[in-house]
Parts: sequence; structure tokens; C-alpha cells
Amino acid sequence: MSERAPSTRENLLGLDRRALEAWFAARGERPFRARQLLPWVHRRGLGDFAPMTDLGKALRARLAAEAELRAPLVEAEQRSADGTRKWLLRLADGNAVEAVLIPDGGRRTLCVSSQVGCALNCRFCATARQGFGRNLTRHEIAGQVWAVTRRLRAEALAAGDAALAARPLTNVVLMGMGEPLLNLEEVLPVLRLLVDDLAYGLSRRRVTVSTAGVVPAIERLAAGCDVALAVSLHAPDDALRDELVPLNRKYPVGELLEACRRYAAGAPQRSVTFEYVLLDGVNDSPAQARLLARRLEGIRCKVNLIPFNPFPGAPYRRPPAERVDAFRDALLRAGVRTITRRPRGDDIDAACGQLVGRVRDRTRRSRRMAEEAQA
Repeated sequence: MSERAPSTRENLLGLDRRALEAWFAARGERPFRARQLLPWVHRRGLGDFAPMTDLGKALRARLAAEAELRAPLVEAEQRSADGTRKWLLRLADGNAVEAVLIPDGGRRTLCVSSQVGCALNCRFCATARQGFGRNLTRHEIAGQVWAVTRRLRAEALAAGDAALAARPLTNVVLMGMGEPLLNLEEVLPVLRLLVDDLAYGLSRRRVTVSTAGVVPAIERLAAGCDVALAVSLHAPDDALRDELVPLNRKYPVGELLEACRRYAAGAPQRSVTFEYVLLDGVNDSPAQARLLARRLEGIRCKVNLIPFNPFPGAPYRRPPAERVDAFRDALLRAGVRTITRRPRGDDIDAACGQLVGRVRDRTRRSRRMAEEAQA
């Protein structure tokens, strides 16, 4: 079932195991019903209760009357020359968000959104220019994973690839539209579904939450679900980061890095990935790389370097390849594990920082930016 008109039935799509057990218990049903239902919904992708044969007929009829499995509607799809796929998913209120699948050898990573637009105003990000609409519900976030997984599974079965059908996704990252840690209450149940063996069964290291640096929520994330953390850093000092990532004025670099240090130390083998978008002549000098390396000392981490992905009206340029390499080499010489990410899906505006969706902008930021560009 897809997201259309409002419904009075309870949407079960975003309920994790504990919430689903409580839902059944509130209706006089045994909690183990949740363990029966979860694989039908998330492993097999069923959107109808009727074929769930290990549930009694009476219970299936009750589920059909009182509950539903309602996901955003896949409205459009684009395919990149490099195999990246992007979907526009329409929500019941007319807003739309984007989700991106990035295939890479045996890895199939799905990037999903957590908000309609973004409340932050990072200057190098196309999503930020759309302004902010609202938080997504847990059903809308989980619904992106569910809708895409169903589609990939059907394609794999049609192609006779049973192994791919059994495991359409290997990784999920909350790096799409929005700041996940500003919507943590709705994000946490989805994370628990992703790592639940009865649902998607992903390794905790294969589920990643990205943040621009909402420091208090990093600790709440650690307590709520042990997954990987990615931090959009983009500058090694407060003066520059204040300009690029305005959230830094509230949570400066030193405070953010201390929170990251605690997060990485909080569990064995847990580390933090620092995302660093390289902007030509702004944050890409070897001296800035050396300062970044000093600031990351003692944190179990790696750095993902992302050459800037242009979008219309952007005030920045992508650095030349030799400047990217020089920045990377300076980090490597300092002992920082560093990877340069090649752009994926930039020909369909699906690369990092290019997602825009369709947003009813409550902040009016998109109008202000359009007026500034026109002036």
C-alpha cells in the first residue's frame, strides 16, 4: 500500500519490535505476534495481511480492519550512468523526499531522508536551499527502505537472482534530506528495525546516521541504538565552520569532537566517519589538512573526502584533482585513515549535497535565496 489519503487505521510500518509487541498487547494479543508479523512485512515486503498464513484468520481480519502498511508513493525514478538510482517519494501532504541507491561491487547502499528539506543552512548543500518543511514520521522513514527493498526484490526475482532477492540491501545510511539527530525520536525505531534479525537484519556497522553536529543528540543516539556515526565536519576551525555549517555557532568544533571521542570510545570497534566536502580555495589547503589531523588525534575515526558536487546557484567550485590529492596525502602522512569518495550519481543530481525533493518551505529560505540570486 502506498501513501495517499489520510487513514484512520494504525500504520505498522515504522513500529520496531518492542512497539509492535505493545500494539498487540493493547488489543489483548500475545506479544509474540510481533515476531510473526515482522518478517512478513520487512523480510518479504508484504503490504497485505491476508497471505500471512501463520496468523489466524480472525487476527488477519482484525489487522486488515485496524492496521495498514502505508509507505510513501514512488513517483519518479532516475538512473545514472554509473548505476546509481534515485527515487522521488511523495508523502500524503504533497511534500516529496528523495532516496538514493548506490551500488558498488557487492555493496548496495540506500541513502534515505529524515526530514522534508533541512532546518540547517549549510552553504554548500542544495537541500539547505529548499528550506525546511517538517520532520518525517518513523513510518515515512521506514517506508523509504520498505518501498525500495520491495522494488529491488521484485526486480531480482524477475531476473532469477534469488541471492539478490534475499538481500537487496547491504547498507543503509541516513544521509539524505534533513538532519537525523533533529528528528531522533522518529529515527531511533527505524534504526532498531534495520538491525533487527526479524526485519532487515543489517549489521550495526552497516547502518549509519549522519549529523552536522547536534552534540546532545549524539549521546542519546549511543544510548538508543548502537550504529555507525558520520559527522559532516568540513572545516578544522570554528571561524570557517561557522560560515559553512551555521550549527557550529551553537556546538563548536572542540565540543563536537569531544562528543565524537566519547561516541567512538563507548563500544568496542566503534568509530566515527568524518565527512569533509572539499571546496576550491576555501577549506582544501595542506595547512588545513594538517590542522584537521591534529584535531582528530585520539579519536578512532576515518575521513571521507568529498570533492564538492555543484548545483545551480552554488557559490563554490570543486577543487582540481591535484589539490584533492594533496589534501588527502597530508592526512595520510599524519596517520589519519582517509578515503576520497568519487562522485556517484551526479549526472542525476543524486550525489552528496544535491538532493532536493519537493518541499513546502516553512522557513521561506528558498524564496530568500532565489531573491538574493536574482539581485
